[in-house]
Amino acid sequence: MGKDKLRKFKENETFSCLVQPRTDEVLGCDHRLKGHWKEEMFHNGNPIVLELGCGKGEYTVALAERFPEKNFIGIDIKGARLWKGAKYATVHNMGNVAFLRTRVEFIESLFACNEISEIWITFADPQEKKPKKRLTHPLFLNRYRNILEGNGVVHLKTDSRLLHHFTLETALQNGLSVIEHNEDIYGSGRADELLSIKTFYEANFLAQGIPITYMAFRIDNKKPLFEPEWNQEPYEQQYRTLTRSDSHVASELDKI
Repeated sequence: MGKDKLRKFKENETFSCLVQPRTDEVLGCDHRLKGHWKEEMFHNGNPIVLELGCGKGEYTVALAERFPEKNFIGIDIKGARLWKGAKYATVHNMGNVAFLRTRVEFIESLFACNEISEIWITFADPQEKKPKKRLTHPLFLNRYRNILEGNGVVHLKTDSRLLHHFTLETALQNGLSVIEHNEDIYGSGRADELLSIKTFYEANFLAQGIPITYMAFRIDNKKPLFEPEWNQEPYEQQYRTLTRSDSHVASELDKI
């Protein structure tokens, strides 16, 4: 492990906005913050919004800056990535931002019923060969339903047409309420102040001319959810793995 990564891991331990639960704190049991995030982390009663697979936290931070009346928690398993967002939030004294280093599979051990108002999924791995690992697979949607408010919204922003259409078919075939779906938010002019927030990955995809899609839906069907029957072949694409060296594009978080 490189010295820079070790430095970031050590500094992560000093950030009050970054929670890093041990496995024994979330595996088969409830974390101490479950049901208490508002009063113990944010010290207010404002709604909580999650970003799953937040990476460096660009979207989490940008949302928090635009909506100070809400609380935002970015979740990722990579500590070196979370360091960026946690450092930025700490330096800028952002009281409505927190980060959580954990796997999405443990989400029900960390949040109580009705504790979350919205969920954002931005540029998640489409998992072309492993649909059960997609963050919008019914296995995950069932978990989200258990922590979302009754009218809570799930937002999906992605370059992957496969993930977009898989999610759309999942919603339609399970009778979920689809609020919106758009296959090219920039080409259609839909990218408003909210949707035009660009993560590292999005900036790279746009530079390659790849359309960015958006979908919003509610998990308002109380029945067990099932994987959709559909043909994904027309939407298959090679997943693009990018690193910082692949692009000159930098976000505000890279300036700290």
